[in-house]
Amino acid sequence: MSVDMNSQGSDSNEEDYDPNCEEEEEDEDPGDIEDYYDGVANDVEQQGADAFDPEEYQFTCLTYKESESTLNEHMASLAATLKVSHAVAKLVLVSFHWQISEILERHKSNAAQLLVEARVQPASSKHAMVHSSHHCAVCMQFVRKENLLSLACQHQFCRSCWEQHCTVLVKDGVGVGVSCMAQDCLLRTPEDFVFPLLPSEELKDKYRRYLFRDYVESHYQLQLCPGADCPMVIQVQEPKARRVQCSRCNEVFCFKCRQMYHAPTDCATIRKWLTKCADDSETANYISAHTKDCPKCNICIEKNGGCNHMVMDFLLFSADFCWMCLGDWKTHGSEYYECSRYKENPDIVNQSQQAQAREALKKYLFYFERWENHNKSLQLEAQTYQRIQEKIQERVMNNLGTWIDWQYLQNAAKLLAKCRYTLQYTYPYAYYMESGPRKKLFEYQQAQLEAEIENLSWKVERADSYDRGDLENQMHIAEQRRRTLLKDFHDT
Repeated sequence: MSVDMNSQGSDSNEEDYDPNCEEEEEDEDPGDIEDYYDGVANDVEQQGADAFDPEEYQFTCLTYKESESTLNEHMASLAATLKVSHAVAKLVLVSFHWQISEILERHKSNAAQLLVEARVQPASSKHAMVHSSHHCAVCMQFVRKENLLSLACQHQFCRSCWEQHCTVLVKDGVGVGVSCMAQDCLLRTPEDFVFPLLPSEELKDKYRRYLFRDYVESHYQLQLCPGADCPMVIQVQEPKARRVQCSRCNEVFCFKCRQMYHAPTDCATIRKWLTKCADDSETANYISAHTKDCPKCNICIEKNGGCNHMVMDFLLFSADFCWMCLGDWKTHGSEYYECSRYKENPDIVNQSQQAQAREALKKYLFYFERWENHNKSLQLEAQTYQRIQEKIQERVMNNLGTWIDWQYLQNAAKLLAKCRYTLQYTYPYAYYMESGPRKKLFEYQQAQLEAEIENLSWKVERADSYDRGDLENQMHIAEQRRRTLLKDFHDT
């Protein structure tokens, strides 16, 4: 890479019913490259017999009607088996994450205990005595017997208090969580108990929406699409931290945590990492700058592409160095791992708390700088991708081949983004990884991947200087490095 010189609310029966329409949406990352990453697996042909893809994951995108039909089918079957109402069956399914085989086993061994654990029946020892008086336990008003309502726990309250209780909770976004008003009573209210108590159709529609959200979120095989105003539901056979994509809004996310896809880092680790980055953002501000000083002449330089191989060519001298460590690029062949591997201080545990704190900060900044650098490279390479598309269009317009003839250039840029995206998420993984043989293996594979990505980035930015076979061979090598790392370290 060369461098630049710088001085410093619809109806529930509609197919597009949206369970998320009233939930606050998070702001999208301005550097989001999900669309850039999307579709690469289909565009890049895999060479050789080893075409195993560790990211391959079967999933189905369901509309609201389809997912509601699936839920109702499970509910009706269980209600018939347990001999309970449909509303109670739904609460049982929610409590056990819709794992019907587990529910049936528990029912077979102890049917009464199953309903207690699902919070639809009280424990026998905690049965409340039926009130002999007609006073509401909340407002303490005398009420006619027919206006006193209770759940299976027999805690009686007047209809007016029940209405206010349900109305307030539903307005606050509560669905399945509506429960008995009695102190220390955790019994849940079935939906057929709540609906008649809601005073308006608008509120009933909200309740339906929140119920549907809770049913889906509690189902171990379903996830709501996190895309803005998207009503789709993703269904899988086995829940894993894998990449899924909505067929309607094209949102790409991790099925397990619904956050941006983060392989090879697991869900809990990426949450810790992003929280730490947010908390330490001011500390890390100085390394977020786009500029560094040339190690040979101290001129302030700025990256203008994603590749970390920096080339400066002047009349009096030339320099080839690494943007990350500012070391001579010639050493980034067999010893490339030295740039991506953090060198722990083995004696740090015996030093002062201040020294340990400095070492901890140094380690964090090492990984954060590389994490941030690859994120910025992705954005710069997105610009390269756009330039390649424009160049292909220009060639096609000038009768210099068809779009298919030049498709490999676009494929190379997309694969580069796919590989660099994975590489970016290897740094949180390495940061939290304990020292040992497995970490050494990970760092070796990480370095191999990084080396091949830089080779691919260099060639993509200079695609006209390389023939098609050379570029496609580099694509294959980089993708195989990426798959090898994910196969060995991706959370299963």
